[in-house]
Amino acid sequence: MEYTLKKNTISLNEEYEVIVCGGGPAGVAAAISAAREGAKTLLLEGSSVLGGMSTNGLVNMFTNMTDGIRNVYGGIAQKIINRMKSYMLHVNQDEWKTVPIDFERIKQIYDQEVTAAGATVLFQSTVCGVEMKDDRNIDVILVSNKKGLTAYRAKVFVDCTGDADLYAWADKEFELGDETGDFMPATMCFTLTNVDDYGVPYIEKPYGGKHRDMIHRILDDGKYDIIDDHYVMKKIGPRTYTFNAGHVFDVNATDPESLSKGLMEGRRLARELHDAFREYAPAMACSYLVQTSPMMGIRESRRIIGDYRFTVQDYLDRSSFPDEVYRGKYQVDIHTREDIKRDDDVTKKTDSVVQYGRYGEGESYGVPYRCLCPRDLDNVLVAGRTICSDRASNGTLRVMSSCLCAGEAAGMAAKHACDLEQINIHNVDTQVLRRRLMEEGAYLPKYDTDQF
Repeated sequence: MEYTLKKNTISLNEEYEVIVCGGGPAGVAAAISAAREGAKTLLLEGSSVLGGMSTNGLVNMFTNMTDGIRNVYGGIAQKIINRMKSYMLHVNQDEWKTVPIDFERIKQIYDQEVTAAGATVLFQSTVCGVEMKDDRNIDVILVSNKKGLTAYRAKVFVDCTGDADLYAWADKEFELGDETGDFMPATMCFTLTNVDDYGVPYIEKPYGGKHRDMIHRILDDGKYDIIDDHYVMKKIGPRTYTFNAGHVFDVNATDPESLSKGLMEGRRLARELHDAFREYAPAMACSYLVQTSPMMGIRESRRIIGDYRFTVQDYLDRSSFPDEVYRGKYQVDIHTREDIKRDDDVTKKTDSVVQYGRYGEGESYGVPYRCLCPRDLDNVLVAGRTICSDRASNGTLRVMSSCLCAGEAAGMAAKHACDLEQINIHNVDTQVLRRRLMEEGAYLPKYDTDQF
């Protein structure tokens, strides 16, 4: 059934050169970067805070950012995380392997960094559609907020929705899930307070030795409705810990009915986990469940078809590219239904790490600019977990530090595209782009392009 709108004209805003859709890590970095380059920039965010998974998602850490010699995720990512760490006195200021997140502090840092760069932010403003100028260019996006429905026009749009919404609404081909249509499970993260710090060392690291005992005793006894041992715990303040624990299966982030069911199941599971922890872990016997995340922790969504498809072979080869715009090193981390099966030595969640391996000291891979460029669109760039890749390599590209770097490159490239005589994101001079990114602190080894 269809319905024809009786009111067929809406207000149009044409003030901005670059509009960034989605205020997660990728969107924050894109808005900062575009505005810093001189573009009049608008950042649209559907919730009330910036940060996405790093704030609303309660994902408890930026993980594995170092190659053992240096932080490979530089630029805006390093600046923002360094600012946050400076307020966290219990965190080693030189530590880059795993950095716990102070959610309230980083919310304010995002606000400050975006506005200081000169970008405008609209909260509670959801992008809900696109109108095409022609087959390769978006003319306007439609935004829903307290003003009703408004159209916004820009020279270049940056899709940081986390689900490649603009790209999909432009009716372009995408990949979603695995070959059977299955998705990596989601997780509802949560925060506990009044945890006994003294007793935490016995439960904090569940993937080795005695630290596995607590979660496995819970599973073996079968009293609680918990089916797997996914469990990561991080301290963010005095007697306060965040948990990335449990799996919620069959959540399609692009389907509102599926997502709604997943959110309810996630909240149920978080409560179940907390009740179990209170019984089985003395350190958490008097703990209090402060919050479940307002946003479901989604690991997998649409993946665009771009000018280059990053593959797991690129990960295995430690590939470098003449147009690479950031480096990565996080392992291929794929969560599957097999996570619920375990033995005494290793969880099945590590299958992807065993299969593809971890990097050694000094090793990283490059991500080419072409992965951010939709093959069939000329005025849209994409950043975040939805960049062009195969499913396996998306298991390394999807993490938040990677999204911050992709966003910085996309925002900068958007302004560079605006300055072309004829706007086309595919014609951006990637060597100029790389030089500017390095000037802003990106780690981009100066490879001799003659070798490519």
